[in-house]
Amino acid sequence: MKRMGMIFRAKANKALDRAEDPRETLDYSYQKQLELLQKVRRGVADVATSRKRLELQLNQLQSQSGKLEDQGRKALALGREDLAREALSRRAALQQQVTDLETQHATLQGEEEKLTLAAQRLQAKVDAFRTKKETIKATYTAAQAQTRIGEAFSGISEEMGDVGLAIQRAEDKTAQLQARAGAIDELLASGALDDPSGMHKDDIQAELDRLSGGTDVELELQRMKAELAGGPSSGQQAIEGGSNGQQSQQQPQDTPRFDKQ
Repeated sequence: MKRMGMIFRAKANKALDRAEDPRETLDYSYQKQLELLQKVRRGVADVATSRKRLELQLNQLQSQSGKLEDQGRKALALGREDLAREALSRRAALQQQVTDLETQHATLQGEEEKLTLAAQRLQAKVDAFRTKKETIKATYTAAQAQTRIGEAFSGISEEMGDVGLAIQRAEDKTAQLQARAGAIDELLASGALDDPSGMHKDDIQAELDRLSGGTDVELELQRMKAELAGGPSSGQQAIEGGSNGQQSQQQPQDTPRFDKQ
């Protein structure tokens, strides 16, 4: 069970690592810091509100204390010492409350100053973290883009890897087809395979056809020469077969010899 638990945690950690985006993590951390800063500011506002409430109570108590003191003076001036003593007693009780409220006010004021300073420091840290966060995000994005470009050029990325495999398969098939076509041409040329269309000829047949075509051209050339020369017998001999053509070439040479005799 321990081993299975360790394997499960390892695979889960690997899956989370693949799914984690540092930019999203930085944004989430920045959001949490903003929430903490907001709570500190709300605390400062609450302390300031309490301090303001104590100041109002102090003002009211001090006003009542001053009023009791005036009433005691007036009662003493009228000869009512008992009323003056009662007014002074109430004034003393209010003065004790004033002292307690002043102590609480000083405490709240100190807490407010501390929270205000903490909020300022936290604001500075949040601002610094935001700048660093944006820098890290920009660097990460640039590195990611550079890595993808490098993988694309080197052909090790998944997309380019598929393209490279497709190109390799196409080249292999092309080479195979070229080799097959060359083999078929060699077999047809050697006569090992028959060409039903009759278009393909072996080397011997091609040589015979070339010689036959050359003889026809020579005969046509002799006929044209005879026509240009104007000799009817020569023209007639040029029209005849190939063997008669050779005899017609010898006869003009024998005729001048008989003329000389």
